Amino acid sequence: MATGIGSVAGPLRQGAGGPAAFDVAKIRADFPILTERVHGQPLVYLDSANTSQKPEVVLKAMDDYYRHANANIHRATHLLSERATALYEGGRGKAAAFLNAPDPRTIVLTKGTTDGINLVAQSYGRSTLKPGDEILLSWLEHHSNIVPWQMVAEQTGAVIKVIPINEAGELDLEAYGALLSARPKIVAVGHVSNALGTINPIKTMIAQAHAAGAVVLVDGAQAAPHLVIDVQALDCDFYVLSSHKMFGPTGTGVLYGRAALLEAMPPYQGGGDMIASVTFEKTQYNQVPYKFEAGTPNMAGVVGLGAAIDYLAGLDRDAALAHEDAVLDYLTAQVRQLPGARLVGEARHKTGVLSFVLEGVHPHDAGTILDQQGVAVRTGQHCAQPVMDRFCIPATIRASLGIYNTREDIDALIRGLHKVRELFV
Repeated sequence: MATGIGSVAGPLRQGAGGPAAFDVAKIRADFPILTERVHGQPLVYLDSANTSQKPEVVLKAMDDYYRHANANIHRATHLLSERATALYEGGRGKAAAFLNAPDPRTIVLTKGTTDGINLVAQSYGRSTLKPGDEILLSWLEHHSNIVPWQMVAEQTGAVIKVIPINEAGELDLEAYGALLSARPKIVAVGHVSNALGTINPIKTMIAQAHAAGAVVLVDGAQAAPHLVIDVQALDCDFYVLSSHKMFGPTGTGVLYGRAALLEAMPPYQGGGDMIASVTFEKTQYNQVPYKFEAGTPNMAGVVGLGAAIDYLAGLDRDAALAHEDAVLDYLTAQVRQLPGARLVGEARHKTGVLSFVLEGVHPHDAGTILDQQGVAVRTGQHCAQPVMDRFCIPATIRASLGIYNTREDIDALIRGLHKVRELFV
């Protein structure tokens, strides 16, 4: 089901032993929260697209920071500040390696995907867009990749156009080509849909957008925990992601930007650390990337992000993806057999997510009953209301996977869904 187009350099290969080479029991032991009990039941966590759980090494790295290196960065000459600065800049370097960015200076550390998109919209978009210029989005986008562009469109007089999707939840690439003929200035599109799990053919889309003269931002929040990302091979202009989707802490994220664009962009916010010098007559801004990092940052969060990247780097990513795909295939097959269930979004290439509805049952009611069985899923619009509108439904039940999920988790979900049907149908 998922899959192979996830790697920007070509199909992701399975590990030498295929899915069996991935030791999911060992992985689960790395995540302390998976031993929790919920309403007296063992926790079955199927909400990783919302936020992923954190391995022990991430928790320890953040605890060690506060115990041994807690100080502000770039501002002092004492030992704790030197330790904190080294850890913070080390996190930037790890983020650059994770994305195969050409230089750590092309990495801006943010509060998350939403913050990164707002930064690009207000700094690049607001300073370059003119009345009538077009911004191209898609029907699959998370609200965080819609609302910031609506705001900058109102500020500049730009116009938003939208790439439609088909019944399978895939982008209409023929319509995309037609929309590019109007030569939009900006294309902002998700790598993987948070609501449906659709993997977009992002490398091809970027090449087409560049041929039309557009600058491209990719929302990689849902891609980062599943797929290998190479911003140089993708040739994107901006790529954003969130730490908490990829086993790191909340409140931290990454914006990769093409160096020439970052250099030309004005600061997004003013304050400490984004300056070189300040007088009442004029302020000189700091160099990239620091001119976009105003104020005291989330140092512990960046340390946690770095530990999460190290954790992912220590995995066989091909085997991990093969394992996730096998669990997703099993989940899809089991839900298909459930009376009254209808899948929403059946893209040929997808990862990590299954959205569905149950006839006669509101998703919120299903989520409440599942919670009583110890099963955590997301119910609602998933911050993707246009997707729900496209399929003429108010909400879905969304089961989303992490590397720690198993067939036994899926069996528990299915037992819970049978209980839901007993109560409501």
